[in-house]
Amino acid sequence: MMNPNLTEQFVTILRLQRYAERSIKTYTSHLAYFLKVSAKFNPEEITQQQLEDFIIWLVNKKKVGQSYQKAMIATITKFYKEIFLRNVNLKHLYPKRKEHKLPNFLTREEVKKILDVTENIKHKAILTTIYSCGLRLSEVLELKISDIKTHENVLLIRQAKGKKDRVVMLSPKLVELLRVYYKFYQPQSFLFEGQTNEKYSERSVQNILKNALLKADITSPASVHTLRHSYATHLLENGTDIRVIKELLGHNNIKTTEIYTQITDVSKAKVKSPLDFL
Repeated sequence: MMNPNLTEQFVTILRLQRYAERSIKTYTSHLAYFLKVSAKFNPEEITQQQLEDFIIWLVNKKKVGQSYQKAMIATITKFYKEIFLRNVNLKHLYPKRKEHKLPNFLTREEVKKILDVTENIKHKAILTTIYSCGLRLSEVLELKISDIKTHENVLLIRQAKGKKDRVVMLSPKLVELLRVYYKFYQPQSFLFEGQTNEKYSERSVQNILKNALLKADITSPASVHTLRHSYATHLLENGTDIRVIKELLGHNNIKTTEIYTQITDVSKAKVKSPLDFL
């Protein structure tokens, strides 16, 4: 059984160290899994070798991805350092090679279909805001009514990933849609609220997109984050400078943003397929 006291202590320390709630949630989830798998052992007595064997088991048997592997190593290292004042060195088990995956994105036509089939005004406003402003799921849920600056045509995104604030442009179409939504739903604090005036849930937004994909008969693999990837890709296709897109997305490093150029470079290339010469 997972030791709730250890988990609570760990969460308290993370909060005191000013970790974002989303990061705390990730740490807690990984810690819960680690403690569950190793439940027959006293956490304090688990050896370095057993910890290494656990990571190797995750990679070889559970086939976890590199990001999960890194997150689990960071969680275990942080947990033992903060709770047991023990330095655990698992750096040698970090993935050595970076995964180079192109981000999934939707075409403009696919995005339009998704928005067109979404009839509920709140659902349409949520998906449109994510795509129009290139937001992460956590960012759209944290939006306050006061973050919309219609006179300046900008949207403020506060304390996003990396504790950074940023500003993105507001489309006149989005402003018009949000005005209709606001008149109908009258949110009190958060821009998008659930039934009890609390912020909308992640699961609800994910279900909105899932239903829209089915209704629009779109088979391309897509998640809510795919709308953010689509935003960046479509900006690049329109000729927006990569450095501007970096700031709009809130990336720390231009290298993170440059992955989208691989998609647009291929789509713009006038190279013919060898099939055309047959």
